Amino acid sequence: MDTLDPGDPTTLADDLASRFATEHGRPPEGVFAAPGRVNLIGEHVDYNGGLCLPMALPHATYAAVAPRDDDLVTVRSRQEETVFSGRLGDLGPDTISGWAAYAAGVVWSMREAGWRLPGMDVMVDSRVPLGAGLSSSAALECAVALGAAGLAGVDLDDEVRSGLVRACMRAEREVAGAPTGGLDQTIALFGRAEAALLLDCRDWSTRQVPWDPASADLALLVVDTRASHSLSDGGYGSRRDDCERAAAELGVDLLRDVAAGDQESALAGLGDDQVRRRVRHVFTEIDRVTDAVAELEAGDFEALGATFLASHASLRDDYEVSCEELDVTVDTAVAAGALGARMTGGGFGGSAIALVPTARVEAARDAVQAAFDDHGWDAPGFLTALPSAGARRLS
Repeated sequence: MDTLDPGDPTTLADDLASRFATEHGRPPEGVFAAPGRVNLIGEHVDYNGGLCLPMALPHATYAAVAPRDDDLVTVRSRQEETVFSGRLGDLGPDTISGWAAYAAGVVWSMREAGWRLPGMDVMVDSRVPLGAGLSSSAALECAVALGAAGLAGVDLDDEVRSGLVRACMRAEREVAGAPTGGLDQTIALFGRAEAALLLDCRDWSTRQVPWDPASADLALLVVDTRASHSLSDGGYGSRRDDCERAAAELGVDLLRDVAAGDQESALAGLGDDQVRRRVRHVFTEIDRVTDAVAELEAGDFEALGATFLASHASLRDDYEVSCEELDVTVDTAVAAGALGARMTGGGFGGSAIALVPTARVEAARDAVQAAFDDHGWDAPGFLTALPSAGARRLS
């Protein structure tokens, strides 16, 4: 059974610094880390101005950085064979492709926002599973952004972190070509241990919501289905387009702007059934986030599990971003004792989460593994998610 280990941050940072020094003949100026995330609830509402409730994972991406005395930017990854190299003035949406778009694209975006950055060497190492819907791309972006800010000599505060969120979002949209809504970058930069982050994507305000599943004898089990997952293959963008068309038809900037009392009539007035279902998901998912926060604060985990299940049904039926592997994972985990489960992330594959009594975690893992074996699918990966720290400097 494949259990995904986050590793020890200090050991990973020291190892990356050593490898950087071997490659470049000098030590890095610093090593920075940014986490992956799971979204407890609030899926596909960030770009609609909605509410989301993500938490940071202990699994992170690490970036070792050092300035150069010329204008070259190089980016290496321990997970990739290709090396990116380009001059600062040449970086842009048309000059960076592949995985490096998420790293060198951030350098371009920060410069576009007015940051004075030197040429730099960057080496990254990731413990966030790729393609699992756990935001490996934002972890990479935010680790590099923190490193670049360190080279610029800027001290981190909430205002600087907010600016880095915007820079990473722009890099992902304009360079990597994935029209994400900002949830992933925000939790990567603002996450805290033993808390989920209530994020209002209309005004970008945040509130830390205490969340320590172990204290309630619960575990948040994450199942990487290993099913194909990409946010740049059109499925994500088409749903965002549906929502934007609906907002225009309803005369609002964002679907969040439709008042609760007007939502039923708004849905009835939409002529396209597919668009109507997309909008219904957005309206109901935002309500479920509010419910989930209240359930967490009250310690009503049975109700939270039911809210998870309702979210998954909406994502499966109205937003149509689930897949058979995710549906089987959710159904199997609940049958094995989970209080609730749902897909997490953009969908079309990726991961599911299950809220499981600690005593039932092994049984839930075994049941999901057996279900995948029965279907002839590749073995899933498992991790137990603890709310963890956000992006930070390690050395």
